[in-house]
Amino acid sequence: MSDAAKVDDPALLFNPFSAEFNRNPYAAYHELRRRQPLARHPMGFWLASRHEDVAEVLKDRRFGKDYEGQMTRRMGPDVMKELAIATVSKTMLVANPPDHTRMRGIVAKAFTARRVEAMRPRIRLLVDQLLDAVEQKGEMDVVADFAHPLPTSVICDMLGIPETDRAQFLETSNRAGRVIDPTPLSREEMDEANANFEALHDYFNALIAARRATPENDLVTVLVTATDEDGKLSDEELIANIILLFGAGHETTVNLISNGLLALHLHPDELEKLKQDPSLMPNAVEELLRYDSSVQMTTRVANEDLEFADTPIKKGEIIIAMLGAANRDPEAFGDPDGLDVARPGVRSVSFGGGIHHCLGAQLARIEAEIALSTLLERLPGLTLTGLDDPQWRPTFTLRGLQRLPAQW
Repeated sequence: MSDAAKVDDPALLFNPFSAEFNRNPYAAYHELRRRQPLARHPMGFWLASRHEDVAEVLKDRRFGKDYEGQMTRRMGPDVMKELAIATVSKTMLVANPPDHTRMRGIVAKAFTARRVEAMRPRIRLLVDQLLDAVEQKGEMDVVADFAHPLPTSVICDMLGIPETDRAQFLETSNRAGRVIDPTPLSREEMDEANANFEALHDYFNALIAARRATPENDLVTVLVTATDEDGKLSDEELIANIILLFGAGHETTVNLISNGLLALHLHPDELEKLKQDPSLMPNAVEELLRYDSSVQMTTRVANEDLEFADTPIKKGEIIIAMLGAANRDPEAFGDPDGLDVARPGVRSVSFGGGIHHCLGAQLARIEAEIALSTLLERLPGLTLTGLDDPQWRPTFTLRGLQRLPAQW
């Protein structure tokens, strides 16, 4: 009998306080889904682990967002005074209609499919430059030397951050992951997050001022222009959503590339399939998104008393849509714990759904396709060390590796 099966209350299988759970939550997900697919946790929230239920929560307008309420319950009434928390509260990520509709409509103008597709040549160039820098060394940390600087450079390009300013963004990763975790931040973590957000505020406020004075062909200019013309974004919303675009524009893609490469090396037959048939890469990326999702969960709150999955839920109660669990549901995917780069019709929930579906989904797919394809082409002999004990970051909502040593 597994340790997971010994837990009396199925909801307690969800334990983001546990380092072991964060290293590999999937066995617990299976047991939770088998025993109680919609479970009420002793801390008061609901856990949805079936693919069908998670997909429904994401699009059901009876559920919405209550970021301020959740943070206040978790960390006390003064938490909204913390800069990191207050900044996130002004983003479209946690907004409800009509504010969400207004903010997303403006940001969508800056994040068009045409603009994203036009980034392909630049992404290829960046990938080649990163590999040029390490190829002769015969080794690298995939996270620090490749997976992190690539999407960071791409979003810097799109936002219009000058090359001369990028070192500060390339050297350190955005620390928003812990801010949106279901577990409270320590005072030390909060201070670090506040300092990081203060630096971002200072930088982007200066960039906004520069673009108001001299418009350029970048996302910041589009957002500034929309604000000036239509008055649809307050100054707080403008800075918060630019910071959101910067963080979301690289953090999850870092994880997609590194988690994906790890998954391929843990399944050498699938890796060999990709090497033999590179045309499988777009489908492989969809499968990698499903197999080990960069975003493991998202939360919603009931806007009214309702019944969901044959269960009464009261207005104001929180439901955690467990994306990672849904992506391993055997009712939705055959052999869910197996990796199949040729799996037909992969439809994961890794980018969320409904009105909050990830605006940057296509950009993330393109970056991962180009990064992994070029890596396999240029470094076919690459092997990963430490496969027995991957070093995962101490965050749950955003699942990613701290480091991924490689050699060739």
